[in-house]
Amino acid sequence: MLDYPRIDRFAYLNSMIHRFDPRAKIIAFLFLIFSIVGLSEVKFALVGLLASIFFLVLSRLPLRFALRHIKWVSLFIIPFFIIMPFTMEGTEICTIHGLKVTYEGVEYGVLITLRALSAVILILPMIATTRFEETIKALERLRVPSIMVQMLMFTYRYIFVFGEEWERMWRAIESRGFRLRTTLYALRTMGRAMGMLFVKSYERSERVYNAMRSRGYTGHQRTLAEFNLQKSDLVLSALIISLGIILHIIQGVA
Repeated sequence: MLDYPRIDRFAYLNSMIHRFDPRAKIIAFLFLIFSIVGLSEVKFALVGLLASIFFLVLSRLPLRFALRHIKWVSLFIIPFFIIMPFTMEGTEICTIHGLKVTYEGVEYGVLITLRALSAVILILPMIATTRFEETIKALERLRVPSIMVQMLMFTYRYIFVFGEEWERMWRAIESRGFRLRTTLYALRTMGRAMGMLFVKSYERSERVYNAMRSRGYTGHQRTLAEFNLQKSDLVLSALIISLGIILHIIQGVA
């Protein structure tokens, strides 16, 4: 079987961020994420990135785990950093194969990269330090629409099931001598396999729905976890939110 990277596999660790009340944690970190994403100057975005790294270190999450998730997101960020210097008008720095590189383009590319990396890094201590079912319950307590919470819960739970189903189907196809090539036969085979996966997914969803209804599922997550907001949670929330506010105040004054 494939080794799927569960986002909450290190939720059992002990750190200040792990002990942070999930409701306060979500509010504070989301505020800081949107605050950093809203910054318009590189130097302040760099401060936001350093703050993000600080909270990641404070959470004691393994570096390999963090890099594993940041790596895939970077594949979407790097193209912006490469494209922006060639597409924005401004002061020319140099010319590469007839394409003009502008200072404004480089600056904006760096700004986008810093803001995106900061947001991704902050998501890890926000989500990975709490068990997934507790995060779901916290979202419910924060009055997030029930349909959105349920979609998030079922997507996370069953994406791995679908991955394993696809792995079994792919192994069966390869055992019959199929090799992936750029031929019409290969494309038809892949299309049929993906269609069969959707059919199996639909059938499984019907079985899961009926099984949950028979067990009294009402659309609300039930866990044994109970939240207890402490003074330390309020203080930490205030510090995180204040950091986001101060960055914008200093940027406005500067």
